[in-house]
Order: sequence, then structure tokens, then C-alpha cells
Amino acid sequence: MSSTSQVTRPPATVSGPGALPVTLMVNGSAKVADLEPRVSLLDALRDHLDLTGTKKGCDAGTCGACTVWVDGRRVLACLTLAISCEGREVTTIEGLAGPGGELHPMQRAFIEHDAFQCGYCTPGQIMSAVALLEEGNAEDDAAIAEYMSGNLCRCAAYPNIREAIRDVRDRSRGDGHAAS
Repeated sequence: MSSTSQVTRPPATVSGPGALPVTLMVNGSAKVADLEPRVSLLDALRDHLDLTGTKKGCDAGTCGACTVWVDGRRVLACLTLAISCEGREVTTIEGLAGPGGELHPMQRAFIEHDAFQCGYCTPGQIMSAVALLEEGNAEDDAAIAEYMSGNLCRCAAYPNIREAIRDVRDRSRGDGHAAS
């Protein structure tokens, strides 16, 4: 005679931390969202704070579409945990325009030089381009290409992007229009 015994298992439970209130300084304003500690800055911006200018491209840190600034430095928002940005200043493409809504010179230059095709990568390209100039890494086309290499454009608008960067660089120096 064989006896079959059934093992009774408790119901599966979800383990791990739940959502916590996280305060982020975004574009000069304090924003509070209930976020799980694993939420990326990109998902916090887009899905919890309704700031959809920053784009989700690869979600793996290889395309640069999600480039924002944290404390004035370029970061890939898809690879940055939102909770790690508490107490730090986050700037997105929405925060680049002036107080009256006037476009930043780089935004205007991208329009003037047709430095976008589909526009999907444009916010990340612009955020990197402004940072590139502030970092002093735009002396020539080779430097611009190198320091912008983390931002991919599937439409291949690279010559126009470099032209827009040169234009803003040269205008800020008082050189007039862009020169190669």
C-alpha cells in the first residue's frame, strides 16, 4: 500500500521593497513621486512625472536618447536609478527653454540647421550638445563627433547636428555664423 502525501505550500508572496516617496528636483521644481527603488530616472520622469520630452530609445544605455543632466553633468536616464537623484538637480529638455518659454540657442540652431529628421533622438542630442559646449569639447568637427558619439541618430543627421553645434559655439564666441 502506498500513501501519497501532498505538500501544502503557502501562497506566493511578493517580496522586496515597495514604493517609497522620492523627492526629485527637476527643472528647478521639487517633484514627489512614489517610486520603487528599482525605477530608473527615465521611467520616473516619463511615467510618474509626465515629463515625456526625454525619450526611451534602447533602454540599455547605448543610444543616448535619454540624456539628461544631473547636477549639470550628462547622464543616461535609463541607467540611473531615480532614488539616487534625491537631493540633486535634474535638468531635462523641458527645463532647457528660458523662463518665458523662449527656446535655448541650441534648440533654435537645431531648427535652423535641420539637425533632426524624425526627431526622436533630438532631446538627447540637444542636451548633450549644450553640455559639450559647456565642457569645452567643441574645438573642431572631430572633437564634436567624439564627444557626441554616445548619442545615436538613426536618420543620420550628424552633419546638420555638427553644424548646429558649431553655430552656437561660434555665436557664443562672437564669431558670427558657423565655420568648419
